[in-house]
Amino acid sequence: MSPYRPGAVIVLAAGEGTRMRSSTPKVLHRIGGRSLLGHALVAAASLRPEHLVVVVRHERDRVAEHVTRIAPDVVIADQDDVKGTGRAVQCGLEALPADPSGTVVVTYGDVPLLTGILLDQLVEAHETAFAAVTVLTARVADPTGYGRIVRDETGAIQGIVEHKDATPEQRGINEINSGIYAFDAKVLADALSRITTDNSQGELYLTDVLAVARGDGRSVFAHATDDVWQVEGVNDRVQLAAMGRELNRRVLTAWMRLGVTVVDPATTWVDAGVVLDQDVTVLPDTHLQGSCRVATGATLGPGTTLVDCEVGPGATVVSSYGNGAVIGAGAAVGPFSHLRPGTTVADGGTVRSFVETEGACG
Repeated sequence: MSPYRPGAVIVLAAGEGTRMRSSTPKVLHRIGGRSLLGHALVAAASLRPEHLVVVVRHERDRVAEHVTRIAPDVVIADQDDVKGTGRAVQCGLEALPADPSGTVVVTYGDVPLLTGILLDQLVEAHETAFAAVTVLTARVADPTGYGRIVRDETGAIQGIVEHKDATPEQRGINEINSGIYAFDAKVLADALSRITTDNSQGELYLTDVLAVARGDGRSVFAHATDDVWQVEGVNDRVQLAAMGRELNRRVLTAWMRLGVTVVDPATTWVDAGVVLDQDVTVLPDTHLQGSCRVATGATLGPGTTLVDCEVGPGATVVSSYGNGAVIGAGAAVGPFSHLRPGTTVADGGTVRSFVETEGACG
């Protein structure tokens, strides 16, 4: 982590997400054991900001309750009837107990693969350059729907044009705005007071802050990422599934590089909150969910699902289901066993086939 610590991180979670076709707010849909918003908050909190704010609007009460439960120290801000990302950020700033100083980072509640590492790189690039605004960008094969990064003949950023407002020539630009920024706090507050809703959507665009800053002679930079997945948002169930697969691939890759054997990554699913020790072996068709902790030398699977379980060193769990169970060192479970919450399998204990357990056993 760099030594730079932002004054505030504002996570925008006010979008309706109607394309999800769901009674559940978009940012509360889950992949990898967390809500989309939960993933965004983990990344944001890793920056250790002085203030962390979530801006809500659609299904306000449900989203706010979720935030309070998973991150009770987060400030919740309500966006009013004025639409647009610019207004959302204004509401986030107004909810703070004091005007932030230094850097303000803006990110989103539906970008679950964004990492704290990339956000840290964005902040470091911004503060090292003494920039007024730094935008996180990426080049994509199909930029449809994204705001385009417009540069002048020298390569300097002139501004960002939303897709619906772009000319045919501008729509040919493949460098896109991720919507994720680092701002100088004073520049941001001043520019937000000067932007208008004079655009095709009648919204306050946060992107207009860049044009204001540049018009004032201030520096606007881009920090590019080659990892497009980290700036992809979720808007429908197809994208949700794709994000879930990619997150799982990344989780498994990280564990394998730390010494875990995953025999068949294509059929193995491991939540982001699971902890695996070196020399654990995970066999095909195995799902590890919630806050499972698996000690060195344990073998899980095939065909096993564990939820919030603790597995001791050298234990084996074959073709079984466990929820909230503790499996001792060297214990053998299954095949076809069901461990209910509160089950404790003693060190070296055995739970035989077709057994359903509760409480201590072994």
